[in-house]
Amino acid sequence: MALSDFCHRITAENKFRVYHDLMREKVKHILLVSSPYDAWVMEEDCNLSERLANEYRGLNLSSPPRLTWISSPEEIPAALEQRPAEMVILMSGLAEPELVDLKQRIDAFVPDLPVVILTHREIENEQLKRKDLDHCFLWTGDAELLLAIVKLTEDKMNVAHDAMEAGIRSIILVEDSPSYISSFLPILYRALVQQAQAVIQEGLNQEHRLLVMRARPKILVAETYEEAMEYFRQYEQYVLGVISDVRYPRNGQVDPSAGVTLLSQIKKERKDIPLLLASSESVNKWFAEEIPCEFIDKNSPLLLAELHRFVSEHLGFGDFIFRNKDGMEIDRAHTMFQLKQKLNEVPDDVFLAHCLNNDFSRWFFARTETELACIMRPLTAEDFENSVDAMRAFVIEQIHNRLQQRQRGIVVSFKENDFDPQTDFLKIGEGSIGGKARSLAFMFRLIGQSNWLKEKYPHIDIVPPKVLSIATEGFDSFLRLNDLGYLADDDFEDAEVVEICLKAKLPDWLRHKLRIFLEKVHTPLAVRSSSLLEDAQYQAYAGLYSTVMLTNTHPDIEFRYRELATAVKKVYASTFFQSPKSFSRRVKLRTDEEKMGVIIQEVIGRRYDDYFYPAISGVAQSKNFYPFGRMKTDDGIASIAMGLGKTVMDGGQVFRFCPKCPHVQPQAANMQELLKNSQSTFYSLYMGDPVLAPKAKEQEGALVQRRIYNAEPDGPISYLASSYLPQEGIIRETASIPGSSKVLLFAQVVKHGLFPLPSLLNDILTMAEEAMGGPVELEFCVNMDMDGSNAEFALLQLRPMSSLSGLATVNITEQERAEAFCHSKHALGNSENQDIYDIIFIHPDDFDVAKTMEIKQEIMDSNRQMLQENRKYILIGPGRWGTSDRWLGVPVTWNEISSVSAIVETFTENLRVEPSQGSHFFHCITTLGINYVMVTNSSEEFIQWDWLASVPVHAKGQFITHVQFESPITVKVDGRTADCVLLKPSGSKPEQSNKSAT
Repeated sequence: MALSDFCHRITAENKFRVYHDLMREKVKHILLVSSPYDAWVMEEDCNLSERLANEYRGLNLSSPPRLTWISSPEEIPAALEQRPAEMVILMSGLAEPELVDLKQRIDAFVPDLPVVILTHREIENEQLKRKDLDHCFLWTGDAELLLAIVKLTEDKMNVAHDAMEAGIRSIILVEDSPSYISSFLPILYRALVQQAQAVIQEGLNQEHRLLVMRARPKILVAETYEEAMEYFRQYEQYVLGVISDVRYPRNGQVDPSAGVTLLSQIKKERKDIPLLLASSESVNKWFAEEIPCEFIDKNSPLLLAELHRFVSEHLGFGDFIFRNKDGMEIDRAHTMFQLKQKLNEVPDDVFLAHCLNNDFSRWFFARTETELACIMRPLTAEDFENSVDAMRAFVIEQIHNRLQQRQRGIVVSFKENDFDPQTDFLKIGEGSIGGKARSLAFMFRLIGQSNWLKEKYPHIDIVPPKVLSIATEGFDSFLRLNDLGYLADDDFEDAEVVEICLKAKLPDWLRHKLRIFLEKVHTPLAVRSSSLLEDAQYQAYAGLYSTVMLTNTHPDIEFRYRELATAVKKVYASTFFQSPKSFSRRVKLRTDEEKMGVIIQEVIGRRYDDYFYPAISGVAQSKNFYPFGRMKTDDGIASIAMGLGKTVMDGGQVFRFCPKCPHVQPQAANMQELLKNSQSTFYSLYMGDPVLAPKAKEQEGALVQRRIYNAEPDGPISYLASSYLPQEGIIRETASIPGSSKVLLFAQVVKHGLFPLPSLLNDILTMAEEAMGGPVELEFCVNMDMDGSNAEFALLQLRPMSSLSGLATVNITEQERAEAFCHSKHALGNSENQDIYDIIFIHPDDFDVAKTMEIKQEIMDSNRQMLQENRKYILIGPGRWGTSDRWLGVPVTWNEISSVSAIVETFTENLRVEPSQGSHFFHCITTLGINYVMVTNSSEEFIQWDWLASVPVHAKGQFITHVQFESPITVKVDGRTADCVLLKPSGSKPEQSNKSAT
């Protein structure tokens, strides 16, 4: 049928009838195979069911898609037999061959069932990408991708019918990389939805908008030349545009010019179809000009923006309506909250008619409020003795109760008229709330559903800090409004980026909502990053972005707003700092793929004189990579400090204990070592007169660092500290001895049960690890009175740890231990590397703890040179790497050692510190799979300094030495036992040189 025929058929009278017949084949049931955490992300952060409901609400209010979750691939046959599904989504940790076998078994059970995989890392198996699964997608936590996957499946199911019946157009995307498909699809679908919304006729009601949305163009993804040509031949007259990669399979082989051939042929046959060639090789721009067609460079950090521009420039949902007896609309409600308000206002006859017609019930069913719908459905006037007032009061009460129940542990959209400051978790804007907020909201849901936890700890208020999340739409709008996209490309210093962003303006809609928020909230606030990739399982950006603390106490709301706006801009600016850019290069992601969400979090603590801080802040991990005594790796580890958590997260001096073995304390060689390594400073917020605020080098706005002996005597120090009696050379586990020095050993909490922190942490870690499907790390804080009463425990953040399970087995022989120049029983990782030819080390004779800043500069210079030469190296030296305390080790940040492949932490007689578990630096290192090795003074562990000193020097600085070999160094780490050896190069001698390291 020609396109002109559709113009006659789709008239003003019948176009909605035609649209009703579109998208007849729907994904009504999705089978998801994943961990509980990934399943929750799909439903809660991405609102998959609710968002898909907009595509399915028609005149008959048909049910939205439903999702069934299972945790094991072995359950798939039984689940499909019990309830057929239109699509299977695999978020499994299975290896590629196992996934191929799984797809074959599903095909045998249900032929042609769409099966897609969401993977946390790029899949290289060509068979898996193009043959055995319908599509593979790279999962980075983007909410839009999940919606796009379902839309793509439905488009493929309906394209033939909808094209023939209504001339619906299609965009063909030719791409075989899961990474680029995952990046392109959300952009394309977002643009198409915006386009459809823009052309909707003014005056149509919400119901009609849904029908028109069904007529949006479809997207067809082809991964080979033949598949693309088949789509083009079949739907030629309906093709809206073609977007193609250059290199992909043709005739069974990867053809480096397949895309050029395809677009040239299409251009020859149809000159009116917009074409786009996408390539990572800039030489192909010449071919694009010859075709001619548009061209985008895949290596550009502005790739996604350029794709969106092409779609925009070249390829150019309901309410409850109150009606009277005549069918005329008298009012409408957008939300359940508005419905509850308007029920007090509508006339009795209108209210009663809607009840008797089950209109409320149908509306709630369409919004997946099944329980509430079931309550409303059987209501009759006789149930309330024909009292409309009683009936109205009952309906309003049920809606109110449901609203109260629904917000517990739920992400609630922030609305000016509906804003309740007591809501646990509010969200501003569209898009994803980001990794940090996503994990936090998920944990709140778990705690809210764990009644056993509240029963076990009845005297502890397990509370979430109130959170306002600014979704990634705020970040996107900020960049577009101020034209700041170039920051992803240009190499600015961090201070320059901050200066540029502070001069920019926040979008008007965001400024308006933040002011409304501040009108009702006066507690101290922490403005924190929550980027799309932050706290992701395989490429976490934890600790690379900014956090700003605000007292939020000024009487002038405009002053408080300016402080909050500045803080939000600083977090946005940190997206383009050097550290996350270096991290992105290391994990092979583009900076423009990262999107920044922001969480404005209530600071948990209490005021002591002019300062505000919690009694205890800490980090707990379900895996302990450095166990000692009778501890086991699976027993976990906790690091705690008095005051705000910056001390812990920056790798400062903290107290460490095992939640399962709290009485097993770290052993110090002597009393002086114990005192030296105990917490000496703490962080708090200054709440007094700004003119009188203490000035300190470490100060960050209202956040100040003070010495322990300056802590308020009636504050937490009075029940957390022990007393050191120098005249007797002993420590008493009480802080009440006059004239004694206070030592923070937390004995009353960890050993004597003033607060059951070990037991509580163990329970929450176990619950979180099970729900997230792997090892976890959580940040928390504790408040209580001196006698342990009025106790509260607040969970501040939850994230997955890098798991060592499922990796290849690494075996280390006794001969290798004997031949190694370094051996450790405390190594993190699981790998066997033979691609390292360089060692940069600090010899104990060259190390000076007072010169760690100078040492850091030399390492930075060497790292810069290694990056230019694309060489990896082993970094060896004393003390704690990545600490913020220069007296504990070299305070390098991630981008300053971004070319490192393995780190060895050694000790000297003058510097013995605990390993840096729990810090952001440590988390980034482990996430990247960088081996982290600790050599203690144990008789089983060693490093041959004499051998390193005998190697001819490649480059030498005042403090560091760089040696380079012609043959590779072998690094073997057994993740099962934490055993590690570094083997000397064989077959050739070290390269001889004597350059300066700087």
